[in-house]
Amino acid sequence: MKKHITRRSVNVGVGVALIAPALGPARASAQAKPIRIGFGMALTGPLAVNGQQALLGSQIWAEDVNAKGGLLGRKVEIVHYDDQSNPSNVPGIYTKLLDVDKVDLVVSGYATNMVAPAIPVVMQKNKMIISLFALDANATFKYPRYFAWIPTSGAHPRQVLTEGFFQVAIQQNPKPQTLAIAAEDAEFSRNAADGARANAKEYGFKIVYDRTYPPDATDFSPVVRAIQAANADLVVICSYPLSSVGIAQSANELGLKPKMFGGAMVGLQAVAIKNKLKGKLNGIVNYENWVPSPQLMAPAADFFKKYQARAPKLGIDPLGYYLGGWGYSYLQVLAQAVEGTKSLDDGKLATYLHSNAVNTIMIDGVRFDGKGEWVKARQLQVQYHDITDAANLETWRGMSYQTVVTPAEDATGKLIYPYAKALKA
Repeated sequence: MKKHITRRSVNVGVGVALIAPALGPARASAQAKPIRIGFGMALTGPLAVNGQQALLGSQIWAEDVNAKGGLLGRKVEIVHYDDQSNPSNVPGIYTKLLDVDKVDLVVSGYATNMVAPAIPVVMQKNKMIISLFALDANATFKYPRYFAWIPTSGAHPRQVLTEGFFQVAIQQNPKPQTLAIAAEDAEFSRNAADGARANAKEYGFKIVYDRTYPPDATDFSPVVRAIQAANADLVVICSYPLSSVGIAQSANELGLKPKMFGGAMVGLQAVAIKNKLKGKLNGIVNYENWVPSPQLMAPAADFFKKYQARAPKLGIDPLGYYLGGWGYSYLQVLAQAVEGTKSLDDGKLATYLHSNAVNTIMIDGVRFDGKGEWVKARQLQVQYHDITDAANLETWRGMSYQTVVTPAEDATGKLIYPYAKALKA
């Protein structure tokens, strides 16, 4: 029986269980039981706009692998639960996956806030885990069987997220001087704010405003008015989807006009949020992990064709650019380790990933360092521009409304500076 991944769920105490909805149970062959891969995922709550993409991506991966005979000659089966975008649900979900469901392998759900509480559980069981878009989540644990799947990686992942923002800023003439930082009081955004402070020091900017706001905030006018009062040249916002929307709307309504604005705003990459904000996105410079340029689309085209054929019926992000392909590719990483070792042993899998580059539809040649971060970060920064009220799905499908401004080797144009010049399409 099929289930839509956003419409109905069954409360099971530790989350909302949706077990292999698109695939149904993988049928064991006469020779071997299926390989079971478990994870929690944000399918409801504020992170669902992205988590739903990742789930469909993982399901398409499983279908593709099973069509080719599975892994190690065995079918694969996805076992997952809805973490409801609530970190307190995560430990119970991973305990159930490992102790009750007896899954063979685990990967993480989406987002730093959901990954951090999963790590202690998998550590206790000595399981390897590949995380999906977690910013420096292993910094405290230093777990050797942890691997990050996010372009915001490298030796200093917290800085990487906004480094391109600052690199572009120092190229402007006259160079801006002051910086304001506003961050949601949560794991991801605190980490991102730490990185912004380090970048400010490295690139020579004076911080004139640095505050957090509650995760459940709904009125962002006080935050924006305080930033206006500080009169900073640069404004870096470290936010999750709901507050990203709220701050962008308030900034537009109150006429915030720094020299540059954006940085670490999660959610702006989703079609639903783009449709909600439209022209309010103009001028914002923000991180991106992938864009549909011809070069990057080529290896991923087959996946996105499948994703985009199914997403509308499920009522989820119709393009899947932000997390759909990454939800597919982090399981490609796991599969490469399994096939490379001919094993499901977590220690052997971890050793393999520490020793070998991995190739996926989203990116090739990724190597992991001793902390499980990428040896080389691959973070993009884009600027939104020329968006009108007529913007629609076809607008978001391409590159006409966004310019990659860093890194230099991926740049597709130049920054519109200052921010006010790009505000009106």
